[in-house]
Amino acid sequence: MNDTFLKACRGEKTDYTPVWFMRQAGRYLPEYRAVRGKTTFLELCKSPELCTEVTLQPINLFGFDAAILFSDILIPMEAMNLKLEFHEGRGPVFPDPVRTQKAVDELIVPDPDATMPFVMETIKLLLKELKVPLIGFSGAPFTLATYLLEGGSSKFFYETKKMMFESPVLYHELLQKITDCTSLYLQAQARAGAQALQIFDSWAGVLAPGDYARFALPYVQSIIKDLRQVTDVPIIYFANNGSTLIPNTVTAGADVLGLDWRINIKDAIDKVGNHAVQGNLDPMALFLPQEALEKRVKQLLDDASQAKGHIFNLGHGILPQTSPDKARIVVDAVHRFSGK
Repeated sequence: MNDTFLKACRGEKTDYTPVWFMRQAGRYLPEYRAVRGKTTFLELCKSPELCTEVTLQPINLFGFDAAILFSDILIPMEAMNLKLEFHEGRGPVFPDPVRTQKAVDELIVPDPDATMPFVMETIKLLLKELKVPLIGFSGAPFTLATYLLEGGSSKFFYETKKMMFESPVLYHELLQKITDCTSLYLQAQARAGAQALQIFDSWAGVLAPGDYARFALPYVQSIIKDLRQVTDVPIIYFANNGSTLIPNTVTAGADVLGLDWRINIKDAIDKVGNHAVQGNLDPMALFLPQEALEKRVKQLLDDASQAKGHIFNLGHGILPQTSPDKARIVVDAVHRFSGK
């Protein structure tokens, strides 16, 4: 197996910089759209064979150095006794938001092997096919809570912050249940064979640093502490829009800090201490002409040269409108410029 990605996560010397993309299996690929066109998104997430197929697509097409399990961060929330829907053009929807003591009390902490066996089966199928490491993942508790409280995606997070500030005890009860669920879910992925784990805190950046330290970070720290008791796989923590949160995120306990594009990676490296870093090309940079795109890739690699370990990635997920050719250009450029 090509373990360059794992070595970079651990801060070990590598022959070249490994690269993978968040959302590398997805709507920008005609091959993915062909699979997705035959089923609903939730049905796809619950089919180990189809999830295996779409997870492998970008590996076979572009030669990424790691695969990430195809799923959705909200799958475990459905298993907590919630109704989850995906609407075209609107995204995920929870028709019955969790905003009362009764609603929190009715949430369960599910056994992941019993309620989400399709995820573990996908991991096992992928391990038979892959020659690069497989990344398992989950959402972070704060990010997951926003979907439950808002009923879906949000711009202002009114219900989330309202509960945080008006009903902190109830907020903690909700976050603790989500944390317990997420911890067990990631442990199950590690048992099934995932070789690294990423925790996505997609909405962390909507919080002021002090509020993040109180209302989000402790739950991530708890999950990682639990994982350290049962597995030694590398753990990546990605706090989107989190440049102002780095003094806090370095205390999460992760091996690798994922970075969005809103900070120069060289500046971030000066702040992260004894952590490897992952990132952080602006996904929109993939719309540059080839020469300009390659120049930007090289500059990013140069800026990251002093990192304990560097995994090249985008600063967020690849956009559906991106040409697959640009993904190939970036992967080839990372490998070429970093010495593969």
